[in-house]
Amino acid sequence: MKFHIDVEVSAAELRQLMGLPDLEGLQQRMLDDIQSRIEQGVEGYDPMELMQPYLKTSLASMDMMQRMFAAGMGVAGSQSQKRPSEAD
Repeated sequence: MKFHIDVEVSAAELRQLMGLPDLEGLQQRMLDDIQSRIEQGVEGYDPMELMQPYLKTSLASMDMMQRMFAAGMGVAGSQSQKRPSEAD
């Protein structure tokens, strides 16, 4: 027997249900502060400099995944080559 229950709640309702703090006001103040500093040209708030940590992480993750796939294909390729010789 299976039961399927659909529950529709907003993000705020789910946070409240789970007992998580509501950080929407804090997040909005931080974003407003960052935006005003970018507009004023304050040192250290260059949009490209702010995005660098995220870009480096995502590129490193992509590189690691490519190496993992390549290693997996190399293992699969070497195993498929060994099987016919084992049959002889």
